[in-house]
Amino acid sequence: MFKMIKVGIIGCGFISDIYLENSKRFNKLYEIVACSDLNLELAKQKADKFSIPHAYTTNDLLADPAIDLVINLTIPSVHAEVAIAALRSGKHVYSEKPIAINREEGEMVLKVAKEKGLLVGNAPDTLLGGGLQTSRKLIDDGWIGKPVSATAFMMNHGHESWHPSPEFYYKKGGGPLFDMGPYYLTALIFLMGPITRVTGSANITFPERMIISEPKYGEKIHVETPTQINGVLDFESGAVGSIITSFDTWHHHLPRIEIHGTEGSLSVPDPNTFGGPVYVRRHDHLDWMEIPLSHGFTDNSRGIGLADMANAILTGSTPRANGELAQHVLDIMQGILDASEIGQHVEIKSRCSQPKPLHIGINEDNFNELIKL
Repeated sequence: MFKMIKVGIIGCGFISDIYLENSKRFNKLYEIVACSDLNLELAKQKADKFSIPHAYTTNDLLADPAIDLVINLTIPSVHAEVAIAALRSGKHVYSEKPIAINREEGEMVLKVAKEKGLLVGNAPDTLLGGGLQTSRKLIDDGWIGKPVSATAFMMNHGHESWHPSPEFYYKKGGGPLFDMGPYYLTALIFLMGPITRVTGSANITFPERMIISEPKYGEKIHVETPTQINGVLDFESGAVGSIITSFDTWHHHLPRIEIHGTEGSLSVPDPNTFGGPVYVRRHDHLDWMEIPLSHGFTDNSRGIGLADMANAILTGSTPRANGELAQHVLDIMQGILDASEIGQHVEIKSRCSQPKPLHIGINEDNFNELIKL
């Protein structure tokens, strides 16, 4: 009889809704059977809204032997703590990004998982969407030749103008690099492979920010983490990349991600989305050409990484959005900040395998079969 992975959610904030909604799309692989939150009433509300059988305290969820895997949707500062508790309870764990807020915590998560013989998965899973999968296929098929450089830009003026509680974004473990960098760096590693060395410069441009959104209008935020970070990335392949993440930029005309090769250039879509558009321009083309997407899952498909992980548990394979990839991303981000402090390059000690692409033509109808290829 086919086994379905039983899943419990820890953390019932805003992001939990999309995981709960999308679980119906992957119900041949996993089923969410419980949810918990520090606010038990919130957990009960989510359970009622999405017909989840159990609303638990966190301790009760971890003690339930029927739960195989925990989705960790807590705040970043406790990602590692909650992940380790889940692993020590004998459960696989899939966390929101980042895996932890420093290298040492991330390494401990992976160490405990290895000791327990369990898998770690980690957002973002946008690398499994049609936009980045199409971009990877174009590279693999040689449309731009061998990649030699990349640029990545995530630039805006922060969250205090619209977010109801923006303080976290300016505390340790926040900032534009740790908040949004995982999307961009995960995409670059998926498309071009791991990174061996980084350098960078980082700055706190505005030491104090005023919230102008409701309900905290007028409150002041003391900024504790850099809000302007410019980094340089040396890839294992020999390619060189540049990344800028900023909460200090009012407006810009820069692309999200571009990859330049020996035969042409590729414009990659927003790595915080699952769709397109994807553009390519070879050396002999007169203009950019939009490429039809070769893969499905182009809408908000958060949870596809969890489905891939459920399949990995069932088949003994490695999930694509895995803990080693997430730790490599964390190592790179911390390395850029370290490089700014010490004024020199930083060698990246962690490594991960470049995630395998999905089979072309994969969609919700054939996901169960083609995810194994």
